[in-house]
Amino acid sequence: MADAGRHPRITLLTLSEVTDIKGYVGNFRVKILKKARYVDEKACTACGECARVCPVVRPDEFNQGLSSRKAIYSPFPQAVPSAYVLNANECLGHNPAVCAKCVAVCEKGCINFHMSDEEIEVTVGTIIVAVGMESYDPTELDEYGYTRFQNVLTSLEFERLINAGGPTKGEVVRLSDRRPPRSVGFVQCVGSRSARKGHSYCSNVCCMNTVKSTLVLKEHDPDVDIKVFYIDIRAFGKGFEDLYTRSRRLGVRYIRGLPGTVEELPDGSLRVAVENAATGRLEFHDLDMLVLAVGIQPAESTRKLQEMLGLQLTSDGFFLEAHPKLQPVDAATRGIFFAGCAEGPKDIKDSVTQASAAAARAMRLMQWGEILTEPITAEVVAEQCVSCGRCAPVCPYNAITVDTKRKTAAVVTAAACAGCGTCAAECPTGAIIMNHFTDAQILDQIDTLLAEKPEEKVLTFACNWCSYAGADSAGVSRLQYPPNARLIRTMCSGRVAESFIWHSFKKGAPVVLVSGCHIGDCHYINANHWTEKRIAKVRKKMEKMGIRPERLQLEWVSAAEGVRFSKIMARMEELRRSVSPEEIVQTVHLLAKDKSPAPPPHEAATPGRESEVGSVRT
Repeated sequence: MADAGRHPRITLLTLSEVTDIKGYVGNFRVKILKKARYVDEKACTACGECARVCPVVRPDEFNQGLSSRKAIYSPFPQAVPSAYVLNANECLGHNPAVCAKCVAVCEKGCINFHMSDEEIEVTVGTIIVAVGMESYDPTELDEYGYTRFQNVLTSLEFERLINAGGPTKGEVVRLSDRRPPRSVGFVQCVGSRSARKGHSYCSNVCCMNTVKSTLVLKEHDPDVDIKVFYIDIRAFGKGFEDLYTRSRRLGVRYIRGLPGTVEELPDGSLRVAVENAATGRLEFHDLDMLVLAVGIQPAESTRKLQEMLGLQLTSDGFFLEAHPKLQPVDAATRGIFFAGCAEGPKDIKDSVTQASAAAARAMRLMQWGEILTEPITAEVVAEQCVSCGRCAPVCPYNAITVDTKRKTAAVVTAAACAGCGTCAAECPTGAIIMNHFTDAQILDQIDTLLAEKPEEKVLTFACNWCSYAGADSAGVSRLQYPPNARLIRTMCSGRVAESFIWHSFKKGAPVVLVSGCHIGDCHYINANHWTEKRIAKVRKKMEKMGIRPERLQLEWVSAAEGVRFSKIMARMEELRRSVSPEEIVQTVHLLAKDKSPAPPPHEAATPGRESEVGSVRT
């Protein structure tokens, strides 16, 4: 961190918060609120004289509240910048009648109570999201007595106790009587791998952190009795199994089973009741200290940043990468990358590896000053646009701007557009052209596929990234499904407009299937949410018109779910057989009378434009 602080091309903004982000790759406009430090960080030498005279005493957050600090303090040793910071909410004030002792003692005059927050706006080409994580608060797990018994600690509190720079200078003592413990127990998976309380996922780091703590504790006192209560030990990394074996050889006892109750004895020690899964017996263990290996969870700022950047979160609350194997550090939005625990629980080694990868990806994108965009992007025909504004809110990447009050035509930022086509499907006038996936091209495919014996076909719209790939998976795996399925590939299920569905039924399709990525796994962030709404709207109208809504199906299929795809197609074939020729004819007559579902006519893109690769200057 010190090297980063001294680097001439790196600007560190401490005590700062990102308040707003606009723009796209190469041109992100970021607003930052830099909070007042009340200390001149360039003049301060961190001598500490101000802290010595400060009368305000508060718990030290860095030491997990096990020691105290003053209202003016250094956040932690080797903090960058090497300057003190004053907490205005805790300070007694700069009125000399009240205090102002720190001002009087500072020879350099670094303290300025008149400093105010500063708003900074910067333009950047790429963004690396590295918001980190937070440790789980075990307060809700009352069975472990964390809030009731002094000698029950979290793994972070124990880490500060055993550290040479901690509040006890590395001497491990019980908080109740400051006596060195003769027996210590560790409880694994606190707040992790639990559907009842905490989180269902594995926090990745807890097992090896406990193994490390047992080794350090044995170095401090070889005679201390250590017991580890666990579900299973996940020592998966390089050299991890050796450390685990070394811990067992030093006499650490690993007991498979988590404590059910913890009670305090008169002398302050703890009695732990645990069912040993290996023996099947209920055991009681008396311990001087109990350490809870707490899991990790997404940082509090994750949700706010997700809304500003339009990113997607996993069910666990961490940021979702563009592809778990091919793009593990990329966000779905171009120009945004992830590093560390923002993307998921990981240890220091994996965080450093991912950070290096994210930096390399960012440099690769910015080094030329220009980027190449995919040709599959949206274009707006200004003459046909009525400025209704329906396209802008459905764009997952905020790539469309339109002024509905001034009635100016919508504008698509090519560098931000990913080509999902959701905007084109939503446009009521057909003013948006999706290059390579125009309305005319898709309607022609429908006409061709249903030109002969349409009553025997199962017409399917398949998303390029998931359901179409799922169909490929079914074929490669030699899975059997009805041969009368006819697939039309779109980049996203969000590209399937209402007009495509109505046109299919007009041409005599007995059933129509719209398929795409699972909710939460959409390649285009949340475009398939609009698919859901659109299909529900069409089904409602079908019911009003007297057409069976079951004839329109919506299914989610991932690229690896070839088996699921084959089963869905088998169900669709059964549904097709239930549709009689009379019902198809009746549907065609009903739609011929109805005027609203007609697709909006427009020409294809300008000749030569569809095959170009756009160049966007950053």
